[in-house]
Amino acid sequence: MQEHPWSRHPAEGTPRSPVEAVLFDRDGTLVHDVPYNADPALVRPVDGAREALALLRERGIRTGVVTNQSGIARGLLTDADVRRVNARVDELLGPFDVWAVCPHGPDDGCPCRKPRPGMILWAAGRVRADPAACVLIGDIGADAEAARRAGAHGILVPNDVTRPEETAAAEHVAPDLLTAVRAVLAGPPRGRVLADERPVLEAYATGPARGRRP
Repeated sequence: MQEHPWSRHPAEGTPRSPVEAVLFDRDGTLVHDVPYNADPALVRPVDGAREALALLRERGIRTGVVTNQSGIARGLLTDADVRRVNARVDELLGPFDVWAVCPHGPDDGCPCRKPRPGMILWAAGRVRADPAACVLIGDIGADAEAARRAGAHGILVPNDVTRPEETAAAEHVAPDLLTAVRAVLAGPPRGRVLADERPVLEAYATGPARGRRP
């Protein structure tokens, strides 16, 4: 397997190449997950989301959202429903520089549906960023895998639907969104666990998956 350039950890004090864009999964990462949500009134940002995005925008780092919305393919949502919910997310947390939505189901073979890399590559192109200078922050293994396949860098922020094996396999893990974003302000993050003040076992413990959408 080819070594990712960010897997070589430079010595302390060595300048890091800047991150050009940070892309976010939507449900469970930027906003609390409401399965197949069609109601903008149910959109609630996760703790620290506004502060995290403000930090990126202050540094001139572009931001975007890349989201699987298989409810469209399943007949549980319409394109208009997703647009309305996205508009509410943008109203509360935007403006984002790019939005990418995959409406297909897991058996449709779509090259954009995470864990495939299509949305990340498309979004990077839209903001004129090298995928290798992009970070994708998400809450499940498909997000981390999509980043890896795109040549971008993935940070997993586990929640109660994240499987323990996904947390164990992730290249970088952060206990919350704000910690993840702070880790990339000076460049690609270093180390697997992006630490905060909590003990590691407390910060990264994940329970059984509940309410996870296929």
